Amino acid sequence: MMLVGILLIGMCVASYRMSGFGVDPFSCMNLGVSGFVGMSFGTWQLIVNAVLLIIVWFTVRHCIGLGTIVNMVCVGYTADFLCWLCLEQMGLHVTTPLRIFLLALGTLFASLGCACYMVAEMGIAPYDSVAFIVTKYTKERVSFRVARVLSDLIVIVIGITFCLLAKNNIWEIVGLGTIVNACCNGPLIQFFRERFEKLLK
Repeated sequence: MMLVGILLIGMCVASYRMSGFGVDPFSCMNLGVSGFVGMSFGTWQLIVNAVLLIIVWFTVRHCIGLGTIVNMVCVGYTADFLCWLCLEQMGLHVTTPLRIFLLALGTLFASLGCACYMVAEMGIAPYDSVAFIVTKYTKERVSFRVARVLSDLIVIVIGITFCLLAKNNIWEIVGLGTIVNACCNGPLIQFFRERFEKLLK
């Protein structure tokens, strides 16, 4: 479940990027900053995850496991590889109907993937731990759903800021897909987590 979940998240990021409707919030931030500093998306995402991992270590250490490391290393590079394969090697022509399909697919893969590897309890991505940190230090006055939406909105603002500073096309990373993901991912993750946990009992 951990490996399937991480593969789905990599596919989610690639789907969003190819749809042209904007990427998921965390990828939005990383694409914005990586474009500003002139670094590949996969490498920059690995660096950010390493910094977040240190924070997670001192706050919600139980969230760290093998899945954390696999997620840190694999998601960014999986997305890079799938975009390269589909767009450059296969010459995929992304029509409007296909863009809409990729947007829906990315939204589904994002929540399914996160729910899968969270239920596996082998560690979660450093960014996914942020909502747990907020929940812990507010003594659960802020729910996981709300904490996730808030963290997603904050990283979107960071991504937009760096994209503007780099004078890059903001609509390549921010769009309908970014907003849909920010608003729906937290509730959908919780929905699928509850279903998977019942199935595994």
